[in-house]
Amino acid sequence: MAQLLKSGPTDVRQNQYQDVKTRIHEQLLNRLNLERLSQIRREEAEPELRSVIASLLEKEAEKTPLSLYERESVVVDVLNELFGLGPLEALLLDPEISDILVNRYDQVYIEKNGVLEPVDAVFKDDRHLMRIIERIVSTVGRRIDESQPMVDARLLDGSRVNAIIPPLALDGPVLSIRRFRTDKLGSADLVRSQSITDPMVSFLKACVACRLNVIISGGTGAGKTTLLNILSSFISEKERIVTIEDAAELSLRQRHVIRLETRPANIEGKGAIKQRQLVINSLCMRPDRIVVGEVRGEEAVDMLQAMNTGHDGSLTTIHANTPRDALYRLDTMVAMANLNLPDKAIRHQIASAIDLIVQVARMSDGTRRVTQISEITGMEGDVITMQDIFVFERTGLNAEGKVVGRFKATGIRPKCAERLASSGMHLTPQLFEHVQPVNAK
Repeated sequence: MAQLLKSGPTDVRQNQYQDVKTRIHEQLLNRLNLERLSQIRREEAEPELRSVIASLLEKEAEKTPLSLYERESVVVDVLNELFGLGPLEALLLDPEISDILVNRYDQVYIEKNGVLEPVDAVFKDDRHLMRIIERIVSTVGRRIDESQPMVDARLLDGSRVNAIIPPLALDGPVLSIRRFRTDKLGSADLVRSQSITDPMVSFLKACVACRLNVIISGGTGAGKTTLLNILSSFISEKERIVTIEDAAELSLRQRHVIRLETRPANIEGKGAIKQRQLVINSLCMRPDRIVVGEVRGEEAVDMLQAMNTGHDGSLTTIHANTPRDALYRLDTMVAMANLNLPDKAIRHQIASAIDLIVQVARMSDGTRRVTQISEITGMEGDVITMQDIFVFERTGLNAEGKVVGRFKATGIRPKCAERLASSGMHLTPQLFEHVQPVNAK
């Protein structure tokens, strides 16, 4: 942000800058044909608008002298207010930023390279922030007000947006943006960043190609969707894929993909389409694979039934801290469907439907890693049995604060190895014996 004074408190400089920008913005709006402006692209309108803003700045300079740098900052900020998301526009242009978190109008954080840090991109006040939120949600046909004070939406580039406003948000409007990567990561990128090893990739590639049902488990921001996109890239181009999401984040690379997204209720509270309805409908669409962005509730029962009735090779994610926790959550979600099934019957269906659980985690140093690849092996009494094929063992931190540990194969030959071999995927015994240090001291 430009600084108007060479000395004085930072908040004074920011307030004066915001006042100048607001006055220029308001004067410009009074001169513009807003209906025509909404129909043209920024590139077409910018030369003329720059000229108008420059003339307004000449008059403003009589009250507040501005340097050339400060003038250009005002021009860019005002154009961002007209065509973009105001103070957030510059952050959206930085490809290394993965999350933009607006806690209050004057407090903005970003996540960059796995680390949260504050930035000086601030809004003038709550009304300014609210105007940007309304612009975001209106572009996707949603609304946000006191009667509906929270909303999920997405930007034109696919970035996921969540907004919540008073009375639910006590300190003013809150905005969270999960960035959508335009550069698609591949398995080689994860290997380079030490998020996974080559033997683990080879095993997962064989499992996806041979149509094993896989759940990716992890906490918020652990990289579940990123890994789901990568695993889905191992699906054959010859297969028909149906994706189901609450907010579209998946970016499959195959050509034969049908993308479905849930719909919220309208102003009258009617017309909502939930994931369960989409999962049921997808079974009528002749899918070879069903990919659910995240299983959260009663749709789990329909997904498991699909996996058990010929739609094997399906993929999904779930919020859980361990593979065992993921099974507990699935158990609870099926119970939410009110089918009155005995606990043992529910667990038997889970055990027969799910083949692998891939656990991902965000480390204390901001890195993301695959910490477990676990295979479901069956039932012992009322308990679902499983075994770890690969694990990440954390041993501490090095001098730079990076997590030290090692990827390790447990040495157990997976139960699915015969199924893989019968499909032409012959994995060497050495694959299940490797050990790879990470950030060794």
